Amino acid sequence: MSENNPTPKACGYQMPAEWAEHEATWLSWPKNPLTFPEEIIDSVEKTYSLMVEALSRGEIVKILVDDAALEERARALLKTTQANMDNVQFFQIRSSDVWIRDYGPTFILNAQGEKAAIKWDFNAWGAKYDDLLYDNITGENVVNTTGVRVFRPGIVLEGGSIDVNGHGVVLTTEQCLLNPNRNPHLTKADLEEYLCNYLGVEKVVWLKSGIDGDDTDGHVDDFARFVNAHTILCSYADDDSVDAQVLQTNFKILKAQEVFEVVALPMPTPIPLEEEERNLPASYANFYIGNKAVLVPSFDDPADAQAAAIIGKYFPDREMVSIPATDLVYGYGGFHCITQQEPKRRV
Repeated sequence: MSENNPTPKACGYQMPAEWAEHEATWLSWPKNPLTFPEEIIDSVEKTYSLMVEALSRGEIVKILVDDAALEERARALLKTTQANMDNVQFFQIRSSDVWIRDYGPTFILNAQGEKAAIKWDFNAWGAKYDDLLYDNITGENVVNTTGVRVFRPGIVLEGGSIDVNGHGVVLTTEQCLLNPNRNPHLTKADLEEYLCNYLGVEKVVWLKSGIDGDDTDGHVDDFARFVNAHTILCSYADDDSVDAQVLQTNFKILKAQEVFEVVALPMPTPIPLEEEERNLPASYANFYIGNKAVLVPSFDDPADAQAAAIIGKYFPDREMVSIPATDLVYGYGGFHCITQQEPKRRV
């Protein structure tokens, strides 16, 4: 961080909140059989089709596909929906998997409305999956399509580990950012400096850890999300579930800030995979805010309607689109994990 290599903040950039107007949403079409086996891939593709249908009513949807054959398949599936195909763009950029929130660029704007991008390093969540390390290259290839100025901080960070309010605050977790499998040479103070200088924020709120079943080491987008500059929806449980104590701790940390309204968001009933001795990382907090629609996960659970109503209260001018997400979270992620917003240039 020197005068010869200025940071986004020094150049007047900051990361807008997700509800700020988008130019586009980025996706990567599913195809990895290790993530989505044969018995569920059709269901996951249907989920993607419903997402694109909802999002394309209000913005461009940019979709990565490995090759012409996958593009043809995706295009054919989307034509069976009411998606606005004029707003759907395909990019033949190879990827290992779908988690573009984590390996794709973070887009930022300056006061003049000019767009730039941050390309963080991606190491497959602490080198957990060697076969997914290629997606660091995928992220570079996405950046190269944009033609915008690119900042490269040279540290490992995934987009799902941060959430901003667009007014100077970012949420993150100690479990993820301080994990030695990410940036062992950096201290907590070092990481705060990076977050402030690259996201254009003034304050970092450190939460503790994430939900059960999440293999990302506690991404914040699975349990705590800004819905406006002063309100945070935080997943909460007061039962005997494995997540209850963790969520209560995070809730108390947020309440202690005293500057935010902190609203409890229910958790779905745990969804166990007995053959793998794990729970799916199912959470209503992994919603995605589009220009005209908010994509809300549903799990055929009694809490589905309550969660959608809580989220919808903060977006009265956007349609709440509940989409089945159980097969998607089989792959360890949700709607927010498979999307990345690209803000609209202001003029």
